[in-house]
Amino acid sequence: MDSLTVNPIGAVHVSENGFQIELLPAYRKGLAGLAGFGHLTALWWFSGCDDPASRASLSEEHPYAKGPQNLGVFATRSPRRPNPLALSCAGIIGLDEGNGVIRLDYLDADDGSPVLDIKPYTPSLDRVEHPAVPVWCSHWPESVEASGDFDWEREISF
Repeated sequence: MDSLTVNPIGAVHVSENGFQIELLPAYRKGLAGLAGFGHLTALWWFSGCDDPASRASLSEEHPYAKGPQNLGVFATRSPRRPNPLALSCAGIIGLDEGNGVIRLDYLDADDGSPVLDIKPYTPSLDRVEHPAVPVWCSHWPESVEASGDFDWEREISF
């Protein structure tokens, strides 16, 4: 396999009104049935890190304050990676199927970031009840809900 073709289905928009995903008209029919889900998983492109140097990065130097000095990129959430893909879970706070707009409680993407796919969050497939993590990050919150009050600035170095 030499290459893959991926087409954005929409974009992230961040404003004083919050976070939302706006789908391109051709993909709006895909929102049918999303109503009722409380969360989604968005696959989006770290477009700000789509350059040769970022794509060549296979390690990060001391990315976490209490973590090892060096970590392989696949052990981090760094946007600098061979394929600048991001995966984020977000709470749905509004859905306008007709206009292709999903309002979210938060999304760790920059304004204009391309969205590649959206999937409904379902605990039976997406939740791990007792995940194993390294000791250096075992004090991190156990849920997205608890993360909002956590002091991430003291944890992340990049």
